[in-house]
Amino acid sequence: MLVLAGGTAGVAAAWGQVQPLIAKFTGDDEPADYAGSGNGTPVEFAIVSGQVGSDIAQNLADAGVTQSYESAYSLLLSNPSMTFQPGTYTLQQQMSAQSALDALQDSANRITNKVVIPEGTVAADVYELLATATSIPIADVQAAAADYTTFGLPAEATSLEGWLFPATYELDPGKTAHDYLQDMVTTMTQHLQSAGAQPAEYQKTIVFASLVQKEAGLADDYPKVARVFQNRLDQGMLLQSDATVAYGTGNTHRVTTTDEERGDANNAYNTYVHEGLPVGPISNPGDLALNAALKPADGTWLYFVTVDLDSGETAFSTTFAEHQAAVKQWQAWMREHPEYQ
Repeated sequence: MLVLAGGTAGVAAAWGQVQPLIAKFTGDDEPADYAGSGNGTPVEFAIVSGQVGSDIAQNLADAGVTQSYESAYSLLLSNPSMTFQPGTYTLQQQMSAQSALDALQDSANRITNKVVIPEGTVAADVYELLATATSIPIADVQAAAADYTTFGLPAEATSLEGWLFPATYELDPGKTAHDYLQDMVTTMTQHLQSAGAQPAEYQKTIVFASLVQKEAGLADDYPKVARVFQNRLDQGMLLQSDATVAYGTGNTHRVTTTDEERGDANNAYNTYVHEGLPVGPISNPGDLALNAALKPADGTWLYFVTVDLDSGETAFSTTFAEHQAAVKQWQAWMREHPEYQ
């Protein structure tokens, strides 16, 4: 896939192969874009170390900051020297892509009194965000997290993954890394209780919700995605989630996988070869995913595929024949949108 590459110090645009794509964005078929610098509704937007330019473009659209992925992505393609520093920034809803990217270049928009953890962030990225926001050395944050048995987790938990509730946390110079992580674990427990989870089911609920968080797109689809996975579990089918496979390979910023990766039985998170839920959480889920995991929608679906990556429209199918037709619809959409390939 053609992406924008970056390193740990910042995120930078790569050129070379992607230069020919610019023509798509400078012709008659211009990407949807808002005008102006926003509608006044603030958005706290996080950039974590390791994210690439395409991640940032997608996250801006998902957060309602920009109107489309392409509007920001095209600008990044045309400016390969643009870099971004990890951290949390104050943006607005409905910004033009140019104004959003400009705002991310301005250190005045960087939030220094709080840390924002977005839904679906993996634990390793939470540690990076926390270290960046607090100036606590990343090694100290990682060391505190490694001592996971001190946080009051269920016996089945083998790390803090999944237990760091995505929210906005105020910074306090008197707090240690352990204190901040404990706040996140305590908040997750509170939200599990509010969602109606029983303590004996906390870990299973988080594992399931973390999968839904990574695989679902639109808010209305979360309970449907949960139903698909629950139906497959009930019928003894493999979950076949690319998100779990990618997590097991360490590629936590994508959900696409290769044939070789999906066939690797040595990957304990590979739900193409291992039955049941993955061996552990694959992200830190928010309320939408927790509620969906506990209360899936009613339906007989066994398959789903996103057929429009711009709108997030997803087709849910009960039979494999229906699913094949939906896959053809997705393939046709992809042919019309080469920027996603």
